Amino acid sequence: MAKLLYGDRIGKTGKLAPTCNGLIFDSTKTKILLTRRTDNGRWCVPGGVMEAGESATEACEREVWEETGLRVRVNRFVGVYSTPHRITEYADGNRFHFVTLAFECEVIEGELTLSNETTAVGYFSITEMAAMDVMEPHLERVMDALVGQASAFIK
Repeated sequence: MAKLLYGDRIGKTGKLAPTCNGLIFDSTKTKILLTRRTDNGRWCVPGGVMEAGESATEACEREVWEETGLRVRVNRFVGVYSTPHRITEYADGNRFHFVTLAFECEVIEGELTLSNETTAVGYFSITEMAAMDVMEPHLERVMDALVGQASAFIK
């Protein structure tokens, strides 16, 4: 199970890992796609670790495809999230300080499906998310995407 740990400069205790998230609105631009993780049962936006040899946008598009069955196109850079005061610790003891690039994406094809990394998927409003167990860093990214500003957030 993955869990978030917080502390002053705790990032020094983890391995640095570049990641990306795809923020996908519904047609009304009032709900965002979330997935429920198999490893901890919490809700998050689709995304994951970049692989060597791919760009950040390629990684984002691949991760969304793997987790949701949707082909997307990256349209807007929402922000970079790299706080040194949070790490993710996995059941096997591995700890990661993630540097995450978040992108707003549009669906270009595909059908919403589950994967080996997800137990549920759906589009949810901020009001609905308030009653859900959404991973805190992901909720922050959703809120930033909803602002819709042209310049990226740097956090």
